Amino acid sequence: MEARHELAQELLNIKAVQMRTENYFTWTSGIKSPIYCDNRLTMSYPEVRRKVAEAFVELINEMEVKPDIIAGCATAGIPHAAWIAEQLDLPMVYVRSKPKGHGKGNQIEGHILEGQKAVVIEDLISTGGSSIEATEALKQKGVEVLEVLAIFTYGLKKAANNFDAAGLKCRTITDYDTVLSLLASNGQINESEKVTLEKWRDDL
Repeated sequence: MEARHELAQELLNIKAVQMRTENYFTWTSGIKSPIYCDNRLTMSYPEVRRKVAEAFVELINEMEVKPDIIAGCATAGIPHAAWIAEQLDLPMVYVRSKPKGHGKGNQIEGHILEGQKAVVIEDLISTGGSSIEATEALKQKGVEVLEVLAIFTYGLKKAANNFDAAGLKCRTITDYDTVLSLLASNGQINESEKVTLEKWRDDL
């Protein structure tokens, strides 16, 4: 089983990713969704989190230009960034959604230098907004962002458009289509349900 399928199966096994063909979940935005994705659960499963970290490291090793620093998006990207940085023996920082309201008012926690090259680590890509905001905070400090890497993406067109507009490359370990493919091959959804679930994503 290739890595994308193996990691998707692991996420399903620990219920980090759950699918419903009816009685959809409700996102914070109010959108009714057949998928609920909580990759924070991977922290509680050592074998799964190791596989996730190794998959991230493999993506980084494939890069032509290597990073000087690993940047995690607060909050769910932070632990993964730490495990990756440890494996690669690289410095790590994390980026808040906005500057802290007290103390030094930092948005970026950790030590960075102008001219460093960073990879941004996120747990989940929906529209890409939080990841892009993190890259902008880094760029303002003179850091070059090479790529955004995430565990999972819904594969929304809006995300692809947002990353294109920001001039950013984004890759993920696994994705919505891979999960659907696994559920169909395991007999957990039929072909008609698979088509309906694909249409939900494509119409969003």
